[in-house]
Amino acid sequence: MKPVLTIDGPSGSGKGTIAARIALDTGWMLLDSGALYRLTGLACDRKDIDLEDEPAVAEVARNLDVEFDQTEGSTRVLLEQVDVTATIRTEKVAALASRVAKLPSVRDALLQRQRDFAAEQGLVADGRDMGTVVFPDAPAKVYLTASAEERAKRRVLQLKEQGEKVDYETILADIKARDDRDMNRTVAPLKPAADAIEIDSSKLSIDEVIQRVERLLIEKGLIK
Repeated sequence: MKPVLTIDGPSGSGKGTIAARIALDTGWMLLDSGALYRLTGLACDRKDIDLEDEPAVAEVARNLDVEFDQTEGSTRVLLEQVDVTATIRTEKVAALASRVAKLPSVRDALLQRQRDFAAEQGLVADGRDMGTVVFPDAPAKVYLTASAEERAKRRVLQLKEQGEKVDYETILADIKARDDRDMNRTVAPLKPAADAIEIDSSKLSIDEVIQRVERLLIEKGLIK
């Protein structure tokens, strides 16, 4: 069994930050599965494809021209050779991703692509169904969450740092709506895997969360 750590959880729980730090600390590969859905949504938007046209959206997902360029501890995301690293982190693209992620044929199209990221040196997989669907046999699983209010505060700060004008109440409403879509979709709903360790990051620092996750990896014999 290849060493795989899955980190699932709702939007804004800190999955991406924690996954990137763990990958850096361990030297493992990193899979940001949410980026694939964001890229699919962005590609459809740029091609003027109706997100209700499931076959057309699935076709885009199957043929994504995407590259994750990992250099010097950071990851650049290229879509059709264009750097979209910042673009896919906008609220607009996040909303597009949530809409395409509920489509069963899109999830099927991206499933094997995600599994192909597993590597002998180890993989940190960040998403919403990594431990339940994509890597159900992963030896280490984490479900990272935080209150909707705390996640909205984090998102507001992040967007302000990017120079965007944002409203807390709007962001909070968007997060709650996204949670509802993710948790109640018919295919691969967001939920903790039965064997996942749940961590509420609402009142924890990034370093405190990382310590808990790395302690899990040590207990599982995946790192020393």
